Amino acid sequence: MATEEQKGNIPVILVSGKTLPEVWEQAVLRTWQEGAEARTQYDPESAPPSRDATAIMVIESPMAEPRLHRSFPAGLEELEIYRQEVIYGVHDSWINPLDKKWSYTYHQRLFDYDVIEDFADSDKGGPFGPINQMQRLVDELLACFHTRRAQAITWMPTVDPGHEDPPCLQRIWARILPGSNDKYVLSMNTHWRSRDAYKAAFMNLYAITDLQRIIAEELSEKSGKKVIPGRHVDISDSFHIYGSYFEEFQSSFLALIEKRGFDQRVWRTEDVEESLCAGKLQLLNGKPGEPEIAIEHKKRIYAELPPHFRERVREEVRRQILS
Repeated sequence: MATEEQKGNIPVILVSGKTLPEVWEQAVLRTWQEGAEARTQYDPESAPPSRDATAIMVIESPMAEPRLHRSFPAGLEELEIYRQEVIYGVHDSWINPLDKKWSYTYHQRLFDYDVIEDFADSDKGGPFGPINQMQRLVDELLACFHTRRAQAITWMPTVDPGHEDPPCLQRIWARILPGSNDKYVLSMNTHWRSRDAYKAAFMNLYAITDLQRIIAEELSEKSGKKVIPGRHVDISDSFHIYGSYFEEFQSSFLALIEKRGFDQRVWRTEDVEESLCAGKLQLLNGKPGEPEIAIEHKKRIYAELPPHFRERVREEVRRQILS
């Protein structure tokens, strides 16, 4: 029970553990148990207030298995598509704010940051030109492994304030320190303005920690030194569970925790490889009414597929890739 002096404070939750699914699960559970009641700008009048907290998640081994939680409310195919969207920008071509479509993607803000005065300027760009912040982050680390200046931001103060859907991810920060056996360790922090603890945070974590792995591999290749992913710290100013889906949350997430042991609540990546490949196949074959992804993405994804999945790529798409 909060004291009179504490009333109105947003609780702060700190969760630390080895793997991604165990840390996410505990952060969501503690937000449900300890989060403050808070209204949001998205609540229908009939919905109860959300549960809200400032959450700090420390994942000690972000690439350790098991990597997946069975209770994140999306399909594995959708998870792989989201990973491709954040890391490779497969949907950057969908950015078209003038047609009431996407105003940005995380990939675009991180890899092609272009300061504009208005979303109407998206096509012509801003006065400084696009900036690949992630390449600059890598370059900073290559120039000085222990630099504290390697970061990338998403917030654009010229257009994001007042926008109906401003970025949740705000900043990525990375640093390298010496590890054991001549290895170097890449630690990463991410800072989030606001996020849906149950319906968004797991997918965010899955994609961003894989980006950490890819950065470590690039640093290893370019420096000639072995760089491995280290701990990942995820900070959310507002980590919330919406009142509008409390019933779904209780019957799905909480029920799974009550009925199954942890080993039955998670998947190893190797156990769901077929479903993840199905997400890549969906990107290649496309969906009715959705724009096709760019040919460079098609070629890369096709090369990643096992041979038996390549047979399921539509003939016209395969011809386009192999021509």
